[in-house]
Amino acid sequence: MTAAVAARPSSVGITVVGAVLLAAVLHAAWNALAHAITDRLVGFALIGVGVSLGGAVLVLVSPAPDRASWACLAGSAALHVAYNLLLMRSYRLGEFGQVYPIARGTSPLLVAVGAAVLVGEDLSPVRLAGVLVISLGLGALVLVGGVPTRAARPAIAAAVLTGVSIAAYTTLDGIGVRSAGSVLGYTGWLFLLQGPWLPLGAAVVRRGALWRDLRPHLLTGLSGGALSLAAYGLVLWAQTRGALAPIAALRETSVIVGAIIGAVLFGERFGRWRIAATVLVATGVVLITL
Repeated sequence: MTAAVAARPSSVGITVVGAVLLAAVLHAAWNALAHAITDRLVGFALIGVGVSLGGAVLVLVSPAPDRASWACLAGSAALHVAYNLLLMRSYRLGEFGQVYPIARGTSPLLVAVGAAVLVGEDLSPVRLAGVLVISLGLGALVLVGGVPTRAARPAIAAAVLTGVSIAAYTTLDGIGVRSAGSVLGYTGWLFLLQGPWLPLGAAVVRRGALWRDLRPHLLTGLSGGALSLAAYGLVLWAQTRGALAPIAALRETSVIVGAIIGAVLFGERFGRWRIAATVLVATGVVLITL
């Protein structure tokens, strides 16, 4: 399996770039929907219901993933549950415009290291420079509001741990989906395995009050689940067509969309430094495609 994975091309074609950039927009959109539901447990429970339903449909209509991918599938599902718990805590503690770029910006370099160590990917100097430039731009977005205060540190810590979980499941899924033989089957089982846990947890915590709490947010939460599945499904498809590190970096351009959403919908500051950071990220995207 390792040899087959290592043989994958280190380039990223224009079709893959387009798919991953679309995934970035969809990802920022579902995170904004999750943040908009102020009852975080309710929001993430509904998103869990949405991805579980979508996953069940894919499982019914798609070939089952090959046995060689099952270990990665199980590990990734567990990491996705941890990711959702950490993301939910991040949104409870911090602003969308700061927490989101930290969570997303932590992972590209970690994925580059993981891809090199675990699957032997070797990026060209230009594409590696693209990953570094994107990471620098994402880091700049974190510091737009100045050095984080002591009060902001718990939110930052949760966001960094969220980013570590993203890097871990991205690398694991990059290995798993390439050996699955069915992108849709792998995607369906991944979301069906990880989706029900937060809804079940919400049912235990809220008990008889759960439906009353869920009802006002049904459309928003289920829409977030559908967008989440579509966004990551595109990324999984892209990981079968190109190298993990540049795809991970491209995916995290969602922080640009997130910064715009934060400014427009949540009244958070954009300003010239965010514009400069955005230019850095765009430059990195260009380098990755060379």
